[in-house]
Amino acid sequence: MDEPVSILWTALWTALGLAIAMEGILYSLFPDAMKRMMAQVIALPSGTIRGVGIGAAFAGVFILWLVLG
Repeated sequence: MDEPVSILWTALWTALGLAIAMEGILYSLFPDAMKRMMAQVIALPSGTIRGVGIGAAFAGVFILWLVLG
């Protein structure tokens, strides 16, 4: 595998692992608040959830672009 591609995969797996770990920490420390937040998300229209998801995806890619150059 080419070196830049290997670095990209390492960064992506690292970011995914960090995101899962952070989510797990939030659920374990604040389970009631997370349940309330999920109930609020369920009440949102699908278009709003989709827009937030697309925005988060672009923000994540932008951060990776900044970090990896």
